[in-house]
Amino acid sequence: MCPCGSQLEYSHCCAPLIEGQRPAESPEALMRSRYTAYTKGAVAYLKETLLPGSRGDFNEKDAKEWAKQSEWLGLEILSAKGETVEFVAKYKTQGKVLEHHEVSTFKKKDGQWYFVDGESHVHEEGKGHEHHREPQAPIVREAPKVGRNDPCVCGSGKKSKKCCAA
Repeated sequence: MCPCGSQLEYSHCCAPLIEGQRPAESPEALMRSRYTAYTKGAVAYLKETLLPGSRGDFNEKDAKEWAKQSEWLGLEILSAKGETVEFVAKYKTQGKVLEHHEVSTFKKKDGQWYFVDGESHVHEEGKGHEHHREPQAPIVREAPKVGRNDPCVCGSGKKSKKCCAA
């Protein structure tokens, strides 16, 4: 079975992506394959699936060390909407079971999905869990905007900056 938790065989799930036989068809598929790449120590794939231009920050040595030192216990996709995937990756390291909770952003370029960045935190299994905030809706002005040099809304005939806005 594939480590990504899809309930498919590895050879029919993430292997073709990691081995370069086909690209991921969605951000969720790319996220699953990147998790699986950690479980398999396929660090080159992790770098290749980063958005070109952001690969300079990738530390192959640290990624390889983290992948190698961790016992990967499972991936749970919490949501996959548009270009965003929220997930929890559970792993064991230094005798502790940890949960890596992340909201990742992906971008499609030249017909291929790439990982852009993510907002994440790690906590011990069963210990407090910080939820990511939903983006706030933009503020919509109900009344027209009154500029400093517009006539004051009180009807005095003065500029707003010299009357009620002062």
